[in-house]
Amino acid sequence: MGFRDNLQYLRAERNMTQEQLAMLLGVSRQAISKWEGDKAYPEMDKLLMICDLFGVTLDDLVIGDVRTCDAAQDGTDRGGARRPKDRAGTGTGPLPEASALPQDITGYDEHMRSFDTRISAGVFAVVFGVDVGLLFTGEHAIPVAPSIGDFLVFLCISIGVLVGLACFIPAGLGHAEFMRRHPFVEDFYTREDRQQATRTLTVSLIFGIGLILIAVGFIMVADSVMHMDEGWPVALFMMIVAGGATACTYGGMNYARVNVEEYNKTAVREERSRRMDTAEGVNGAICGTIMILATIVGLSMLFFFDGGPKGMFWMAWVIGGLLCGISSIITNAIADRDGRP
Repeated sequence: MGFRDNLQYLRAERNMTQEQLAMLLGVSRQAISKWEGDKAYPEMDKLLMICDLFGVTLDDLVIGDVRTCDAAQDGTDRGGARRPKDRAGTGTGPLPEASALPQDITGYDEHMRSFDTRISAGVFAVVFGVDVGLLFTGEHAIPVAPSIGDFLVFLCISIGVLVGLACFIPAGLGHAEFMRRHPFVEDFYTREDRQQATRTLTVSLIFGIGLILIAVGFIMVADSVMHMDEGWPVALFMMIVAGGATACTYGGMNYARVNVEEYNKTAVREERSRRMDTAEGVNGAICGTIMILATIVGLSMLFFFDGGPKGMFWMAWVIGGLLCGISSIITNAIADRDGRP
């Protein structure tokens, strides 16, 4: 077997299309077709990437027979790794230098863990900033002069938003760049990895929902027993809710991390149709405008109104979030319809 036959065999063994292999190597599908048709030959860096991807040596890939390292009748060592046959066919040859199992050659796991942490931290920072601001407003607020209290509310909200943006923007830009460079990632997660992600999700949901239930119980006691429905009780209630929501967010994103198939579907869809990029840009502009308007409305209700409107200032962001969700659904639906092959 030569390089062409070895490459075809390795790709077929992984049930990998030419397009998927091309995405992994950062080349065109036509390049893979030429390699397998003996019309062209890859450069050395691509050969080494293929070796890392499929767990074979360079000699076996170029001039050897990779089937001898992966045949079902080959012997195994104590750890279960397959040994290629020697000349006598006894299955006692040396182990291949790399594992035949899929490897994370793109750094997907590290990237997604960082992305999940940043997004969760950003959510907590924004909500917690608003919660701290509630300590300085209402009947049972921390006793400060009204002008100072309004300034502290604005300061806390601003700090929370800025910290949240410091998490969201780098995370979003980094994730977009990663998807651009790696539109396809081979699924390297094991059953144990998926089980661990499921356990993390279960613990996160139980912990997060438990915190939210504790917060609800506390605010009910504060309202019925202490007759406090403003000030520090509400702030403490929202802080506990922020912790619970963050725990649920992280658990869900960590569980989605191991769903490489969904990542590939999204990436391939974007690769095949540039309309998705346009839709995301339009949706981002719409959502950005909506949230800027929601911030202006919310802060105006907080600082320039008394009574009911002031107490409901936070509804501006809730409504803004709902409008962003509707915008996302509509733009994605249009893009899917127009970009459907």
